[in-house]
Amino acid sequence: MNTAERDLRLEMLNSLLTTPHRKLEQVAEIHQLIVELDPIFYGHLAVWYQRHGDVRDHKEVFVAHLLTSNLTEHRDAGFMMLQEFPPYQVARVVDFMKQQQNKLPRSARTAVRRYLKVRESNPALFDRAALRGRKAMKHLYASLHIKPNERANAILFGDTPPEGSLANVLKQLAKAENAAEQARLIVEFNIPYTIAIGAIKQLTPVVLVALINSMSPQEAINNLKSLQTRGAMDHPQVKKLIDSKLEAASKSGRVSAFKAQIATDAGDFDADTVAQLEKVTNEQVKRRGAIARPTALLVDKSGSMENAIAIGKQLAALISGITKAELFVYAFDTIPYAVTAKGKELTDWERAFQHINAGGGTSIGCALEAMRRKKQVVDQIILVTDEGENAAPYFGEVYKNYCRELAIMPNVVIVRVGTHYNWVESQLKQQQAPVDTFTFAGDYYSLPNIVPLLTRPSRLDLLMEILDMPLPVRTDK
Repeated sequence: MNTAERDLRLEMLNSLLTTPHRKLEQVAEIHQLIVELDPIFYGHLAVWYQRHGDVRDHKEVFVAHLLTSNLTEHRDAGFMMLQEFPPYQVARVVDFMKQQQNKLPRSARTAVRRYLKVRESNPALFDRAALRGRKAMKHLYASLHIKPNERANAILFGDTPPEGSLANVLKQLAKAENAAEQARLIVEFNIPYTIAIGAIKQLTPVVLVALINSMSPQEAINNLKSLQTRGAMDHPQVKKLIDSKLEAASKSGRVSAFKAQIATDAGDFDADTVAQLEKVTNEQVKRRGAIARPTALLVDKSGSMENAIAIGKQLAALISGITKAELFVYAFDTIPYAVTAKGKELTDWERAFQHINAGGGTSIGCALEAMRRKKQVVDQIILVTDEGENAAPYFGEVYKNYCRELAIMPNVVIVRVGTHYNWVESQLKQQQAPVDTFTFAGDYYSLPNIVPLLTRPSRLDLLMEILDMPLPVRTDK
């Protein structure tokens, strides 16, 4: 299929289901294609994703492409969006432009200069940036030959931080002899956990309380494994404080569902902590909108589809937590298995799927045939499968009958897994049925990115929402 025949807007949305894990070149190609062929859509999508997306790698690639675009509106939007990043992300955007795009336009250099000079003009802002992103800040000044002011130079390059600067406080923290003094400095100057643990040789409960108190809910989640390793969970008072941060995280609008899920899998936490992290994930997913349409989730359990079953559990928990309408869940090989859970949490769906094992042939249509016979009417169908259908009833045929008999034409969302085919997709396209296909690349943490497609009445509604997102305008011209 040549480039002109591909729906690049859908491919772009599909690519957001992959998480490159700091390998930005893995998503660069699709970004490059769409910025060339549909630059108007790309600009609005970049801004929409900055506001609603989770994967930092994509945010960085978006801004890099805006800054190197031929369109003034893109460069101005990239200029403003760059100002919102922490230093390490600004450095990654600069390196991406140099290494992957082989260019660093004057407007991009100006954007970084503005970024650094704004921070220099505000000592508190500069100190916080330098404390968390010292290496990145030095890299930006040095690689772009930007001269720091006297104070910035003393902190970053002279290692002679002035009295009252956070860098100077950090030196005092390293020299402090007792836990009370360490805790006082941490609380008074709001020293971040990741910085403080490098300066303090022994973390006492008193110091841990001070550190956790100064954390945001997101920081508590990010550092949960480290806190556990350092014995924080073993002290009732400290554990209670951690629990309060996790409770705050479930109510905060500034926490990533993505990060909570990573933390759940990264540590061997007690049941209460796992439940709290799952609650954070569920609450953050709910913030992305509610599914108002009756939905079916059909999960392939045929031979070698263990991965589909695992994804099915995750999607069932994700969807059931935000659906306001009926949800029908089936696993299938050549016969359908209705799957029901007693609750909406991931643990409930783990139990519901516990006896569903991969094996047998594949009739993707059998589950929809069961729904047709039971008159279970839905507006959208999510298929988790490799599309390797080899037994009747075939999905394409059943779909025709389902639409005709129940007087409805559901949207079909295919989440492709494993070594996949395009059998079902091509059958549906021949019928001019509404179908979207997402290729799952083995990263459960990016599954929440599918939610926007499920919460909008149609793909067109989502695309229109993206196109309505205004581009930021430079205020310094």
